Amino acid sequence: QVQLVESGGGSVQVGGSLRLSCVASGGTPSTYCMAWFRQAPGKEREGVVAVDSDGETSFAESVKGRFTISRDNAKNTLYLQMDSLRSEDTAMYYCATLPMYPCAVDNFVFGYRGQGTQVTVS
Repeated sequence: QVQLVESGGGSVQVGGSLRLSCVASGGTPSTYCMAWFRQAPGKEREGVVAVDSDGETSFAESVKGRFTISRDNAKNTLYLQMDSLRSEDTAMYYCATLPMYPCAVDNFVFGYRGQGTQVTVS
């Protein structure tokens, strides 16, 4: 069974940056489609980015040009670099595996999901 653990969240000022990490254990996440999504209180869940095993990405329009995703397969870690943060980026951020096609930011059929890390931008 795959376990996902997110870290790197925190409080940051508008315009600042954070890098989130998602460490996977118990599987071979380098072969998975993986994604970051977020949810703020009282708001709909929102896909942020998905990346397949070949490195192809699918970003939400709201984060294009500000967020980047990378994966270190040797460390079983997925990263989300978030720059030029805005107050509307405030949310709990989760990483997840997407076992079903397509590997896309609007696919919410999760295989495994972490517990999340809070990002607050003010």
